[in-house]
Amino acid sequence: MANILIADDNLQIASVLEEYLKKEGHMPYVAKNGEEALEMFKKLNPDAVLLDVMMPKMDGFSVCREIRKISSVPVIMVTARGEDFERIMGLDIGADDYIVKPFSPAELMARLRAVLRRMDRGGGNTRQAVSLGNLTVDLDTYIARVGSHEVSLTRRELELLYTLASNREKVFSRENLLESLWGYEYFGDSRTVDSHIKRLRAKLDAFDPQGWEIRTIWGVGYKMESKPDEA
Repeated sequence: MANILIADDNLQIASVLEEYLKKEGHMPYVAKNGEEALEMFKKLNPDAVLLDVMMPKMDGFSVCREIRKISSVPVIMVTARGEDFERIMGLDIGADDYIVKPFSPAELMARLRAVLRRMDRGGGNTRQAVSLGNLTVDLDTYIARVGSHEVSLTRRELELLYTLASNREKVFSRENLLESLWGYEYFGDSRTVDSHIKRLRAKLDAFDPQGWEIRTIWGVGYKMESKPDEA
């Protein structure tokens, strides 16, 4: 059973989601506006958040940004808007998924199960950490370091970095990375990967990477490459 926070000012939608979550064996909690959602999040520390974008007092994007400052809990954005730039923005600020109204509650539950499974995948006895040059990425603690410096990354950025670093020299297409990181076939704009890579490089470059680099393979995607002259 997981504690799930529903943040939606549409009480009818919130009620439907409550019922579906209960059928799945979860404990739902409902916030009717953005400010209430953030307050409840800090008190409850839920296992996942279903977050409406258009809410009174504080919109879902702002709530998601605040959540990402303190937690890597899965966030699924729920909105009546389906424009590509809004979907990309939601993912870029740290949301794990994005679903557009009207939606099938069964599909939303399937997506919720997917993000919860990904959170549990590190629960075994095998340590999920990788080192390359002066880079260390630990998926158990969600900490990345370049040398002695801890790098402040979002959960999605860290998972992207771990995927590349643990498969060094392997070329990933944008579609490969979307499917791998989101856990199912993601029908969206693959430019969201480019946006994540750009931010990731900017954060890592501030700490002088040595012995490795994230390379762009033009027309294909990206790979993590060892630098022979620094390895």
